[in-house]
Amino acid sequence: MLSVVTGLVDAVSYLALGHVFVANMTGNMVLLGFALAGAPGLSVPASLAALAAFLLGALAGGRIGTRLGGHRGRHLRTATACATPLLLIAFLVAVLAGQPVSSPARYALLVPMGLAMGLQNATARRLAVPDLTTTVLTLTLTGIAADSRLAGGPGGRPTRRVLAIATIFLGALVGALFVVHVDLFVPLALAAALTLATALVAHRLSKSDAAWTRAPGA
Repeated sequence: MLSVVTGLVDAVSYLALGHVFVANMTGNMVLLGFALAGAPGLSVPASLAALAAFLLGALAGGRIGTRLGGHRGRHLRTATACATPLLLIAFLVAVLAGQPVSSPARYALLVPMGLAMGLQNATARRLAVPDLTTTVLTLTLTGIAADSRLAGGPGGRPTRRVLAIATIFLGALVGALFVVHVDLFVPLALAAALTLATALVAHRLSKSDAAWTRAPGA
């Protein structure tokens, strides 16, 4: 669900907020470089705002992980519960701002979205589920090819890797369809709903002390 959220929010930020990413910081840094070089249609302040918000969100996610990382269920529950209102704020701003998005509304959207994605990325990193980073696919794609039988590798986890790729792609596709043909508040509502659903599921599962709840190496 969180991988779908990544595709949804990046569809909104890239297509409606001036070609900037809020979840994919590799892409955002590349776009920042293009913007500094004077490429048309790109914004240095927007890219910097997304980067700063992402870092602050990752900092908050790191703090949550430090306090709750010993129980992965409670960690995931708390992190997604914190990310949900941020996405709801972005949804409300999008509803009130309408389209085309004004400059003040653009930053009012970028900041909570970037915070939520930084928090999500820090959480995925701390949970350390192999090939489920929820925001980055470069290593996942590399693993599919480099670890394949064709390359002489062990094969790895092809199902999980394909799932990660497919869910981010699905989020991006659905998000783009809504941004282009309906309104940008729709994918933000979906992103908030999926994050909330993750928090509720994690809350229910966090009541157990099953093996999966223990931190890696514990």
